[in-house]
Amino acid sequence: MKIEGSYKGAAPAGEVKARGPQERVAKPGAEGGSKVDVSSLGARLQQLEGAIANVPEVDAAKVGELKQAISEGRFRVNPDKVADGLLESVRQMLQAQPRQA
Repeated sequence: MKIEGSYKGAAPAGEVKARGPQERVAKPGAEGGSKVDVSSLGARLQQLEGAIANVPEVDAAKVGELKQAISEGRFRVNPDKVADGLLESVRQMLQAQPRQA
């Protein structure tokens, strides 16, 4: 069963807006006048998106430590760990590829 793209009412990423306290959304399939309030959830989602946007992708302190260790000759490469990491990466890539008959 294919579900993707079947609901056209979803807002594109980055366009989530919190509902005001008066706005309520009817719960699909609910009996009578049952309602669900999503205003606090929407506001929290926006808060989390903002926090994630401010987190750097690179740990600058860790990069600095590694640079210092390399320049001082203290950084040692563990070839077994590197080889294991490479093999795991290749396994993941092969599993992600569609199988050809």
